[in-house]
Amino acid sequence: MSKPISDYALIGDTHSCALIARDGSIDWLCWPRHDSPALFLKLLDDDKGGACSLAFDGLEATARRYLPDTNILETTFTTATGRARLLDVMPVNPPSPEPDEGPDGEGESRLIRLLTCESGEITGRFVVRPTFDYARRPCTPIVEGRSVLFEAGDWRVRVNAFPQPDLAGDEAEVRFSLAAGETAYLVLTHGEDNEDACIDDFAGAQRRLETTTEYWRRWSARSSYRGAYRDVVMRSALCLKLLTYSPTGGIVAAATAGLPEAVPGDRNYDYRFTWMRDAAFTVTAFVMLGYVREAAEFLRFLRERDGSYGRDTKLMYGISDGMPSEEVLDHLAGWDGVGPVVIGNLAEAQDQHDIYGELLRALCVFLEAVDYDPPEKVNDRLPEVLDNLTARAIRHRHDADNGIWELRTGPRHQVHTKAMIWVALTDAARIGRNIKGVPAEKIAAWERIAAEVRAEYLDRGWNPEKQAYTGAYDSHHLDAAVLRVALFGALDPSDSRTRSTLAAIERELGDGDLIYRYRMDDGLKGDEGTFTACAFWRVGCLALDGRTREAKDAFERLIARGNDLGLFAEEIDAATGEQRGNMPQGFSHMALINAALRLEDSIERFGLVDAMEQRAAE
Repeated sequence: MSKPISDYALIGDTHSCALIARDGSIDWLCWPRHDSPALFLKLLDDDKGGACSLAFDGLEATARRYLPDTNILETTFTTATGRARLLDVMPVNPPSPEPDEGPDGEGESRLIRLLTCESGEITGRFVVRPTFDYARRPCTPIVEGRSVLFEAGDWRVRVNAFPQPDLAGDEAEVRFSLAAGETAYLVLTHGEDNEDACIDDFAGAQRRLETTTEYWRRWSARSSYRGAYRDVVMRSALCLKLLTYSPTGGIVAAATAGLPEAVPGDRNYDYRFTWMRDAAFTVTAFVMLGYVREAAEFLRFLRERDGSYGRDTKLMYGISDGMPSEEVLDHLAGWDGVGPVVIGNLAEAQDQHDIYGELLRALCVFLEAVDYDPPEKVNDRLPEVLDNLTARAIRHRHDADNGIWELRTGPRHQVHTKAMIWVALTDAARIGRNIKGVPAEKIAAWERIAAEVRAEYLDRGWNPEKQAYTGAYDSHHLDAAVLRVALFGALDPSDSRTRSTLAAIERELGDGDLIYRYRMDDGLKGDEGTFTACAFWRVGCLALDGRTREAKDAFERLIARGNDLGLFAEEIDAATGEQRGNMPQGFSHMALINAALRLEDSIERFGLVDAMEQRAAE
């Protein structure tokens, strides 16, 4: 029986991430990058998948939190004889001085665990068993001096610890017996050939803990957000920062692969890549919190990975090199036996024409944040970027596509896509009016075509029988993505048809505060959970329509549905409240941030009013 997905915490170093269960077991870790083959993957197979586990004698209770304003995990274990505190950290070393462009911190491909007895006495053990290359590369560990080395071809992980690690079959074992005030530590280091290059004393581990704590707290202090929901907003921001890949500026959609959206089902995908849509939405979240540098770093990623200045920008990219082929790992059972486990992602070959709007909205938000005075490397070819992205939007305005949900049942004329083409053209015009080199007649042409696109989707997307804008032209199926375009201004949130659409979505796709993204055959097996981002989009629509009391109550109920650390996966099972899909999911956290900001802005403008008060005010 697999642990609940909500059991997992995330730590990382902006190069890779680890998922740590409530019992202290590291059940997922890819080194040296987010998209590297996993070497701990108990998350996806209880038997074949390796882990760095922790067992106490007489364990009675656990509690955990992040150290304030950091991504350092603190877990407290209470046993029959004492209490211990475990700190888990992946070191980050900030450069000095911080460069104008490039990584703001260097990782070490290292994970440090510091276990301190706080009262009484505790006994137990750490057990390390890596299973390299998704458990496809066997290895034989050896003792080298005071450490244990696991090696399989080019993959290496060294274990240093106090007390000193021992071999127990194919595992490294660290047994501890600690009295109050005493500390044991374990250090995992990837790729080291030389034992001397590893941390083999408490002082070295402690220094890295202090440096990394300072890095995260300095990063958190840069936030401009001072609102009522600071704890959940900053946890989401810190989570999004962990999903960045600082060497290139890329942003992955989630830290994991293969966690199911439906139980049972076959909706198990690999999200450790950069989707233009998800990354662009993350950029806007960063900018609105004052993290302009993170936005500029993603533009660096686009410049270096694409190089076409929008002419050939793709739907998705690997974070450092090309996209791998989709591959089924049929030797793995999957989380709780729900397979298949899939790595790579076939969606890269799809047509998704909403991405032009996603990119131009992110660019517009970024440029306005810097008063249209961006770094030279961003600014030097902006007119060309506008030309290329608008040309593609116009060229595909009449084309069907697979859309935001990446449907594998074939292209449709998606209302969300058409509305995002309108966003692309209107935001391009907005940018063009504020920079040099864009002729007025070109801006006028973009605005004219944008008006035509809007008129079309307002007409063909409306279903009189449903009294709602549906997911596609000539369709009866509702789609929660329509709510999202209201947040972009492509629908007026206070228009009677938009209100009617929201009511229809609440009625047909809603389950309390939770929202399914659609209810139709999508060619996949199983019934997926509600889509977390959609629930936050509903909050945003309520807030923008002045229904601030409803929005506030719904938002606060929603944020309570995260796990005990405030983390969200992609979906929530409405019946059980359990998290579903890859964990944590960037899309969920960026939607949370945007909902919080819209809610507080609307409360400031409208006050706390309910629907009846809002209607009376009109």
